[in-house]
Amino acid sequence: MTYYLPQSIILLSLILSTLTISTIAQSKPRSLILPLTKDRATNQILTRIEIGTPRVSRNFIVDIAGRQLWLDCYSGYSNSSSTYRLARCGSAACSVGKADCPGPCLLPPRPGCFNNTCVVLTRNPIRTTAGISPLSLDTVSLHSTSTSGARGGPRVSIPNFIFACEDEFQLDNLAAGVEGALGLSSERIGLPSQISTAFGGSLRREFALCLPSDPNSDGVLFLGAAPYVIANRVDYSTRFRYTRLVKNYERTASPNVPGAEIPAYFVRITSILVSESPIPINSSLLEFRRTGIGGSAISTVDPYTILDSSIYRSLVSAFERSGAMGNVSKAAAVAPFGNCYEKKDLSIGRMGLEVPKISLVFESREVKWDLFGENSMVDVNDDVACLGFVDGGSDTTSSIVVGAHQMQDNLVHFDLHSSRMGFTNSLLLEGVRCSLFHI
Repeated sequence: MTYYLPQSIILLSLILSTLTISTIAQSKPRSLILPLTKDRATNQILTRIEIGTPRVSRNFIVDIAGRQLWLDCYSGYSNSSSTYRLARCGSAACSVGKADCPGPCLLPPRPGCFNNTCVVLTRNPIRTTAGISPLSLDTVSLHSTSTSGARGGPRVSIPNFIFACEDEFQLDNLAAGVEGALGLSSERIGLPSQISTAFGGSLRREFALCLPSDPNSDGVLFLGAAPYVIANRVDYSTRFRYTRLVKNYERTASPNVPGAEIPAYFVRITSILVSESPIPINSSLLEFRRTGIGGSAISTVDPYTILDSSIYRSLVSAFERSGAMGNVSKAAAVAPFGNCYEKKDLSIGRMGLEVPKISLVFESREVKWDLFGENSMVDVNDDVACLGFVDGGSDTTSSIVVGAHQMQDNLVHFDLHSSRMGFTNSLLLEGVRCSLFHI
């Protein structure tokens, strides 16, 4: 059955849509912001977004490798929003989302079965399972930054935001209260690109993450251009050191069969230093091979940096041979960590436990990411701290995956237009934490 809306309702909808778009066009903020929190139980990085009409707040895990935003729509949200609608086959939304249009569904409309609606794959980043989900559109609402960039500004509504609808079964292993995933990939359906398009390109395709170290305090995600001002101090974008982003492809069984390009963020790490001395690494592990194996990735989903087994063993060996660890007693390993130490033998400074500095070196020796105790060690209880790196085994897809703990209280910038990643090193060097941004 086909339903026709009265012309008066159609006219009113067009007027309201025009007013919303006009508001966006007139405001033209330099950037938008979202709060970032660290879930105490899972260490997952989460955010909150208001969606629908009337607005409702929903919690999402932050996945910088995710293609798009997806949400559990079948727990009451989609029925309560007057601006929610499905993306119809042949529409611009389906094209942007690179969505497929399956054949007619013989069953009544239900999750995964919508006539004339395009569908996409969605991925649970923790369980790494995929589902087929109808593409949808609705209005999302985010705060802009103030003119100075030092705090949150007016709220901005963005109509016709494209996302995927999943059901509660895709939420397995996500933190309590999470109802979907926020994808920050460089694809057109990713949040950075959609936000930029909504503002006619005046808001740049870039974002910066400042992950919190304390589950009781928020960090911040900037969407758009600098300034990125924290604690009413300087624009920390002036501190960035840049390395280029590298394209990588799905893992394949044969070097002659190229995989599809992966929408994650990859960088070329060329060496790892412990107390400024390079550790032995098989250089082939750091190269991106045609099979999709090797190289280095950045992840907000993995709580700790994951290393190929041989790199992990080399790091631990160099770390424990350092003079600073000479009188430190080993403790029993605490999963997922393999090497733990008695805290009573370690001093504490402003950069955390005073242990050997670990540095990730990129394509230029001058571009290196220094990790002090706050980012290299993890307190597992009152008496024990562990080296915050995980042995990923000898069959890892990426030889190095830089995880969220190593990114905490650092400002990390992804410039999609110029295909580069920047970072500040720890803000603690200047007595600043990510939680000091005033949203």
